[in-house]
Amino acid sequence: MKLYDYYRSSAAFRVRIALNIKGIIPIREFVSLINFEQRADDYLLLNPQGLVPTLVDDDGTVVTQSMGIIEYLDETRPNKPSLIPDKVKDRAWVRAFSGVIACDIHPLNNLRVLRYIGKSFDVDNDTTNNIWYKHWIAEGMKSLESMLNSSLSTGEYCFGNHLTMADCCLIPQVYNAKRFSCNLEDYPTVMRINDTCMKLSYFEQALPENQPDANQ
Repeated sequence: MKLYDYYRSSAAFRVRIALNIKGIIPIREFVSLINFEQRADDYLLLNPQGLVPTLVDDDGTVVTQSMGIIEYLDETRPNKPSLIPDKVKDRAWVRAFSGVIACDIHPLNNLRVLRYIGKSFDVDNDTTNNIWYKHWIAEGMKSLESMLNSSLSTGEYCFGNHLTMADCCLIPQVYNAKRFSCNLEDYPTVMRINDTCMKLSYFEQALPENQPDANQ
């Protein structure tokens, strides 16, 4: 199995966590987004979107999009710790919680979006980071905090005392929020779960600064 990865990508960060929980050690291929290696012809043949991560399984199956990769890993490696609950209603909640992050928060604050806003509307980085980024972090975190506080299944982690795809998505998003100095005091449940997860090697080993390409 090979993972096309970039240390700063929060989508790749999610997949690294999932792989760690599953106990899978892939071959790593690093794709520098700041050097636009994702636009190389050979990479676009694998991932036409020119994004990371991309997973290539040992039988040649190519899977893109972090959520699709995590679900693929769960379905093809069912004997490993499951990241998706068994019951339909529980699966729906975990997918919905993960979707708030992967579909509603992250795309608005993605590097390519911030670059486009800055270039198209002639605004500096401080404006995009301090106004745009922090606004959407606050909107998203309010929703996540509410979902956790209203769910009877919230436990040590997002869903009970079992790590799921929701935790794989939450921790990279909190990491990004801290990186941009967002105020997270209003989200105590989110931060409690984040602090609990960060005590585990699955998450620590997946941190951007702990990746081989972090200093390249």
